[in-house]
Amino acid sequence: MELNWKLSDITVFDSIVFCCFYLSNSFVYFCTMMNQRDTICAIATGGQAGAIAVLRVSGPEAITITSKCFRPSVQTKTLANCKGGTVVFGRIMDGSEIVDEVLISVFRAPRSFTGEETIEIACHGSVYLQQRILELLLKMGARLALPGEFTQRAFLNGKMDLSQAEAVADLIGASSKASHRIAMHQMRGGFAGELTLLHDEMVKISALLELELDFSEEDVEFADRTLLLDIATRIRHKVQSLSQSFKVGNAIKNGIPVVIAGETNVGKSTLLNALLKEERALVSDIHGTTRDTVEDTITLGGIHFRFIDTAGLRNTVDVVEQMGIDRTRSKLGMAEIALAVAEITLPLEVILAKVQEIKNHSAEASVVCILNKADKLSDDDVQARVEIVKQKLDLPVVAISAKFFIGIDELESLLVKVSGAADVGENTLVVSNLRHYEALVKAGDAIDRVISGLNQGITADFIAMDIRQCQHYLGEITGTFTNHEILGYIFKNFCIGK
Repeated sequence: MELNWKLSDITVFDSIVFCCFYLSNSFVYFCTMMNQRDTICAIATGGQAGAIAVLRVSGPEAITITSKCFRPSVQTKTLANCKGGTVVFGRIMDGSEIVDEVLISVFRAPRSFTGEETIEIACHGSVYLQQRILELLLKMGARLALPGEFTQRAFLNGKMDLSQAEAVADLIGASSKASHRIAMHQMRGGFAGELTLLHDEMVKISALLELELDFSEEDVEFADRTLLLDIATRIRHKVQSLSQSFKVGNAIKNGIPVVIAGETNVGKSTLLNALLKEERALVSDIHGTTRDTVEDTITLGGIHFRFIDTAGLRNTVDVVEQMGIDRTRSKLGMAEIALAVAEITLPLEVILAKVQEIKNHSAEASVVCILNKADKLSDDDVQARVEIVKQKLDLPVVAISAKFFIGIDELESLLVKVSGAADVGENTLVVSNLRHYEALVKAGDAIDRVISGLNQGITADFIAMDIRQCQHYLGEITGTFTNHEILGYIFKNFCIGK
């Protein structure tokens, strides 16, 4: 079987670019692997004072270096003779001086976090002791680990893919139950599993197209274009579903932005204080008191929310107040949820107009109508007004009295429901990483070109190029295709010791 492409089909420029890319990445890989021959160490518990602290040592000389400053309580139980998963009690020594009594955990390659010989030293949590032991390890031949270097080694040694490595950082930084669930699912390989299924689907297309290319001169068509179109469409649906989940995932990871908006003196600041259960915002009967945004965070139902109190919307000649109003409209455009606050005692047509104005400025945000000061009306009147506003605007409506904490529990439950984060289960796949989202968007564009090419009857060689591009972008997520710059960007944001 002969290959049908010729050297003349490839431009000189393409050849130079390919060679440079290959040589550059080969050199980077060589340097990275050489760097892995170092034995690294770091404080793994943040370096703050506590009851205990843990120092981590990893690399080919981890056991040898640690043994130089460790004296086991049982002289025959040396670290060199220990099996993986063994814990040894003894003393850290600086010459003849006892530094601390410690527990040392021994992990043998490849059954360790990094895939290398690894030692973890549990010592007393004095900052002085942590630094003293670290200095001893450096003196004995270890090198101080760079941010994220332990996790980077785990990736390079095949202990996890790149998406799982990034999930480690997300797990450490999780500030709510929902963000913790997303990080755990990704770290367990949920995202990588979905990408593997996509890769397998693309391999089916590529195999048929490549076979067709081999026999292009004989004008033989092996690939059933209808079948290829079905596979490509399935890939597109999955890629789109993953990329669309980023809106919820990013909001959960960084806190769901909730903008409180409305006219002056409708109780926006009082509502913020009621939600936070503290006097965070200044409350006054004077119109236009809030001239800038006031922000704070709270966790409701395991979901992190960022509440933003804004300047009241009204016509004003005050330049400073107008700047605050402009900022209110800007914040509404970036909100995930907008709380449109109106006073329940106002005429219904006024309430409807004011809420509609906020809705118009809220772009794609989910709008919730808040009818405040419900304590001024009877329960029957409150319920009647809620039903009318709900019917006219087709929005969720809650009647509250922020001053007397009436209806706040109902509002909190509604916020959790409207956020969509409550639907994120333990095994729900949600994209929360911007790098992953950007790669998915590019992969989606590539698979769209595949579908367009199949519909238009474009030759197999062009379609195969787009399939390879789609595979490349998805491979960037897991690290199948990556480069030194991407790895440097990812791991520099990790804490030292992880």
